[in-house]
Amino acid sequence: MTTTTPAANGGLAGVPLSLTPLTRKDFTSDQEVRWCPGCGDYAVLATFQGLMPQLGIRRENTVIVSGIGCSSRFPYYVDSYGMHSIHGRAPAIATGVAMTRPDLAVWVVTGDGDALSIGGNHLIHALRRNVNITIMLFNNRIYGLTKGQYSPTSEQGKVTKSSPAGSVDRPFNPISLALGAEATFVARTVDSHRAHLTEVLTAAINHPGAALVEIYQNCPIFNDGAFDPLKGAEGGLIPLTHGQPITFGPDAAKGAVRDVAGHVKIADVAEVGLENVLVHDAHAEDPGLAFALSRLTDTEGLRTSPIGIFRDVQRPTFDDLARAQLTVQADPAERLEKLQQQITGTDTWTV
Repeated sequence: MTTTTPAANGGLAGVPLSLTPLTRKDFTSDQEVRWCPGCGDYAVLATFQGLMPQLGIRRENTVIVSGIGCSSRFPYYVDSYGMHSIHGRAPAIATGVAMTRPDLAVWVVTGDGDALSIGGNHLIHALRRNVNITIMLFNNRIYGLTKGQYSPTSEQGKVTKSSPAGSVDRPFNPISLALGAEATFVARTVDSHRAHLTEVLTAAINHPGAALVEIYQNCPIFNDGAFDPLKGAEGGLIPLTHGQPITFGPDAAKGAVRDVAGHVKIADVAEVGLENVLVHDAHAEDPGLAFALSRLTDTEGLRTSPIGIFRDVQRPTFDDLARAQLTVQADPAERLEKLQQQITGTDTWTV
């Protein structure tokens, strides 16, 4: 038995829900999980399999599309519909699924190399168009599947098999990139922070339109401990909570403020006063502050990095708008005639 989520239920509007209780086992496939021991992907998979029963989405109405990379094995391990597609093209394929099947919850699983290198344009335009898909971008700052080459998020100077003298590329900041593409939902979380990961993914799938969640994910073989400086009591993870002052560190002693030039920077709360610490507004229509906060990410030494929901705003979705155009032209004969007119055209010439 199923029911359909109401239209007010964000990104799950129209997706059938199960009336019978679901468990993690329902979303666990019979495939052997083939990731390296200690890989952060295990934590994300376990969180996902635990989250789906809470959402109540049926397996039959769940689709996971992946590209190429270690993270892209994800569809094999979830007992739902899925597709292991081609390098970088998962957002394009997921767009087609979302366009034709509004009754499906469509997930994209990708990595920093898959999404930001060969798949860069597909990612940007899926976000720009606000297609109703949820993108999990696993970022381990390395190419893992191809055995340890530097990736678009690797820091400058990174010594790898493909950069023996150190990478000279400046790394991408995926959050800044998404905000620059006018994405309506942009967030970041960490593989080992299961409660935070669950909270962010829940908000993402309930968001109508394109949602990007960057997940810091450890690769124990080729880039072990890449995010260790951010973790622990002394780490530089900056939690973003809508409506709350942006503070972090032991006793919330550090905070985000604007300097006299208007730039966002980190300061000691005791020196500037809590009243001068910025209050996070994830629902601000102007993405300027969210972008400024994304720049607090130290892409080199990883001493600081905000996590949480940077932006969550409402805008009509690409697939809903496209389907509305077809509804206006409901008569099949009329639609066929207009299609023929488009094909034939009005500008003809003789060669």
